Amino acid sequence: MKEAPPRISLLSLSLVLGLGSLPVGGAEEWPQFRGPHGDGSASAKGLPVSLGEDADVRWKTAIHGKAWSSPVVSGAKIWLTTASEDGAELSLVVVDRESGKILRDEVLYKVQNPQFCHKFNSYASPTPVVSGGRVYVTFGSPYTACFDEQTGAKLWERTDFVCNHFRGSGSSPVVWRDFLLMNFDGSDFQFVVALDSKTGKTVWRTERSVDFKDLNAEGKITGEGDMRKAFATPVVVDWQGSPILLSSGAKAHYAYDPASGREIWRFEEHAQHSASSRPLVADGKVFFQSGFSKGQILAVKLGGSGVLDESQVAWRVKKSVPNKPSLLLVKGSLYMVDDSGIASCVDAASGETRWSERVGGNFSSSPLYVDGRVYAFNEEGKVTAFAADPAGYQKLGEGKFESGFMASPAVAGNALFLRTKTHLYRVESGKSGNGG
Repeated sequence: MKEAPPRISLLSLSLVLGLGSLPVGGAEEWPQFRGPHGDGSASAKGLPVSLGEDADVRWKTAIHGKAWSSPVVSGAKIWLTTASEDGAELSLVVVDRESGKILRDEVLYKVQNPQFCHKFNSYASPTPVVSGGRVYVTFGSPYTACFDEQTGAKLWERTDFVCNHFRGSGSSPVVWRDFLLMNFDGSDFQFVVALDSKTGKTVWRTERSVDFKDLNAEGKITGEGDMRKAFATPVVVDWQGSPILLSSGAKAHYAYDPASGREIWRFEEHAQHSASSRPLVADGKVFFQSGFSKGQILAVKLGGSGVLDESQVAWRVKKSVPNKPSLLLVKGSLYMVDDSGIASCVDAASGETRWSERVGGNFSSSPLYVDGRVYAFNEEGKVTAFAADPAGYQKLGEGKFESGFMASPAVAGNALFLRTKTHLYRVESGKSGNGG
């Protein structure tokens, strides 16, 4: 299903002072992957510093299945997706925010022949998004749907996308104006699509334009499908009133006009693939993580068009860069925890590494910034809090949960909502309650 994009002018890219992500929701909500601004930050105060199974857990609710999608919080409800480990059943779970009681647990779609999914991934890794009274969930190509936030009624669904996710899907959807924007980067097809958020119909679809350089004389793909694969979530940012969709694929990073899908520019990185993180933007630069093969942070200067060259790169960082967890940007400094548990602080203006420290464990979950602190959640269940301070690493607290973290955390009001491999928790200072 493909429609020609409408004819509109390109964005004016020359008058740039700064960029900021477009917010969704407010301080009492966590409506999308990485929060209202999509950057992993929250404005909460008074959260506990040392998090653990027996500390400040208000409630704890078991969630069935295997799913790495993050919880989203809106109003009195928490929305999650999950799936059977074999991918045959794709489900929606709704939890009461105050009590932790499961309000809805429904199989949305049964997949007759699930695609292969690597054991490190899950069949329910994309995070839902809540916007304008609607909840959007996707499991990649098998199933995407929209629900009324208040009644829970299904408003539309799509089951017709063709994309071999190869290792499983991972990119979360984004709402911009009346569009639902999604990346599809599989071993066979690679494209970005905008759906009408009210009807689910395709508004535009744009194929990735990079030459993967992996075709033989007969035009067939050679080599591994990983080299065309990506898991990254896009972001729409505002550039002096004009929107730009920033999206990482395999072997390239892109900027699109979100209204038409027209490609504005791309920066090619043929040594990278399987980008998994969400871009950040500040001071006329976009910070991309290159993904696997050669993990790097690229600070790409905005203002170009067409195929960008190396002159558009302000700096690169190659040491201790995470492949899966996304970055945090706090007061001119980038904070990160790589997959092997090394935390670092990098100056966002120069790319200079301020400090680096091993916190231990393996990481897939993206870190959280709140109230001057960075929280890091590892796959073994340990949570480490350290100061967001470029002067040096300062551990503030740590704790342990019985199961590990693959999903990224959520914050709404003054509570943390944490999804481990087995449970959903509400954690809040002085609010110990249902620990079962």
